[in-house]
Amino acid sequence: MKIGILGGTFDPVHLGHLRTAEETGHRLGMEKVYLVPSSSPPHKPNDPIADFHHRLAMVRLAVGRSPLLAALDLESRRPGFSYSIETLQELSRMFSPEPELFFILGTDAFLEIETWKEYRRLFDYAHFVIIQRAGHETEELGPFLKNVRSDIRKTGEPDLYVASSGKSIRIMVSTFLEISSTGLREMVKNGDSIRFLVPETVREYITKKGLYTDYAAA
Repeated sequence: MKIGILGGTFDPVHLGHLRTAEETGHRLGMEKVYLVPSSSPPHKPNDPIADFHHRLAMVRLAVGRSPLLAALDLESRRPGFSYSIETLQELSRMFSPEPELFFILGTDAFLEIETWKEYRRLFDYAHFVIIQRAGHETEELGPFLKNVRSDIRKTGEPDLYVASSGKSIRIMVSTFLEISSTGLREMVKNGDSIRFLVPETVREYITKKGLYTDYAAA
């Protein structure tokens, strides 16, 4: 069973998140791609974010029409910060037989992985799918990967690496939609339309709940 995991604050979830998840899942033959909202992001302890139940509700609305995508409420059940290593460990226990997990993230996030809890152990639990972002060249990831974990080796296939655990690290390019959650929050605060940047169900939820009208960047 191939399962994709796309974590994030999703404040709010937008079409860029959904297109990345859908495209990656189809291209790699995944049975399901779960969007996992972070309950308490360790890298954003002081940033103003919407309550978890709002962010989870928006993700559920966003994935509702996709047979491939699903929302997963996992991290709110654990106290304290939401660490990826704990999420992957829990996912490995949830499914039987043990699934083949694919951890999906952007280049910008991956380049910060050395600040994550037990980051080297992440490659024992999941394959990595690194979505190339604008401004980050593929060539810079090769040397970086060796620093992250010394047993990672390049394969004969372009943009594909493998760790001694057998888990792969694949660099992919997906349809680029230049949308940011930070920008969306600012737009809502300023009274600008976010139609066609988020699913219509998410836009309606934001309006109904009055989210981000008093947004102030940290």
